[in-house]
This record gives sequence, C-alpha cells and structure tokens, in this order.
Amino acid sequence: MKFEFSAGGIVYKREQGNIYVLVAKHSGYHGWVFPKGLIGDKKEFEGQSKEETALREVEEETGVVGEILRSLTPITYWYVHGGERRRKTVYYFLMRFISGDTSRHDAEMEEVEWLPESKVRDRLTFANEKEVWDEAKQLIIER
Repeated sequence: MKFEFSAGGIVYKREQGNIYVLVAKHSGYHGWVFPKGLIGDKKEFEGQSKEETALREVEEETGVVGEILRSLTPITYWYVHGGERRRKTVYYFLMRFISGDTSRHDAEMEEVEWLPESKVRDRLTFANEKEVWDEAKQLIIER
C-alpha cells in the first residue's frame, strides 16, 4: 500500500453577473475533474507546499493562473495502480481566476472548459469531486 498526496484548485470567474468554473477532461481515463497533481512528485518540486503545488498544477493542466482564496475540505480515496493499492488525499483550494488561456493546457488534459456553475456538478465524473464542488459552490455564492 502506498500513500499519495495531491493538491489542486477549483477556479471560478464572474462575467456579466454569471459564475463560470474551470473543469478539465483527463487524457488518460477521460473523466471530468478539477485540476490537481502530486505534491513533491519530481525532484524540482521537492519541498513545495500544498498551495504552491495547487497553483502550479492548475496553470500547467489548464493554462489558467488562479489566486487562492481559501482551502477546502480534503478528499481521500483508494485506487489501484500497477497492481498496487494506493490511498490518495487531495487538498483542494478555492481560487479566483487571474489570467490565462485554456487553449494553453498541457497534454494531461484533453479538454478544458469554463462551465456555468449550474452545470458543473453534472459534468464531474467522481462523487468525491462533486462533494468538494458542493462546498466550493456555497462559498462562491456567499462571496
């Protein structure tokens, strides 16, 4: 059994009174997710904080620069990779869109979209991401 830790972001923006949220379709398993990546997974990223990892992964995977507003409740799940059982904890952060272009996303994501907030839950593939979305959505509405 292996333990993994990732960090990522739920990025939103407001345009003409509407709220849009960044989602991405993973190139490997083709699920719709929020951008995230392993903390300290490469030598060059050793010692990087959860927040630094989240900002970096959002920009790499989506082409978007965000600003962290607050942390969200971490999610934990099990999966199997290469025959090995893994327990993964993901630290998500609510982020406000600063700049960027979704056409500049990396190859890890096959599609990146800004969705109206009312369509995000239905688009997400995994139940645990829908739960963290519910928390983020309430915080966005309260802002």
